[in-house]
Amino acid sequence: MIILAISGSLRVSSSSSAIVHAAALVAPSGATVSVWDGLDTLPHFNPDLDREGDSTPSRVAELRRRVGEADALLISTPEYAHGVPGSLKNALDWLVSSSEFPGIRIALVNPSSQSFHAHDSLAETLRTMSADLPADMSVRIPVLDHSMDAASIAADPVMSVALRDVLAALAARGPRSRDV
Repeated sequence: MIILAISGSLRVSSSSSAIVHAAALVAPSGATVSVWDGLDTLPHFNPDLDREGDSTPSRVAELRRRVGEADALLISTPEYAHGVPGSLKNALDWLVSSSEFPGIRIALVNPSSQSFHAHDSLAETLRTMSADLPADMSVRIPVLDHSMDAASIAADPVMSVALRDVLAALAARGPRSRDV
């Protein structure tokens, strides 16, 4: 079971990034969590760069390949001005027309105790893109101490259990059906 984890933040020390890296540390037996750190390397979405027969930008092709190889996604993102960070939305825009995305199971982890708008907006975008977004796999794991890194989150008894539970729920659904 391969779970691709994506942080919606470009900040080096972000809570969202710490959560996805902690997921790799606490993955249940039989599951591998691989973190994709390429948001800042994607070109701005432009449909003219993605026409049939044209060569897709290499970083976009890598993202699509990684999504296609994954059984599930774990996304953790901050909220900026009541919305999803533009870099994450840009990545999703590149996946809209890809054959690798529809039907993929996704768990959302909200790292804030106070943000709600980005989570709801992201969930709506993902549902529109034909993702499998089970309600019981979207959780809030507030990182109140912003100095916590992945190892600290993985060692925290409350946060690590919540993260393990989400990963176990993803893994329990089994490998991804690619019949979509």
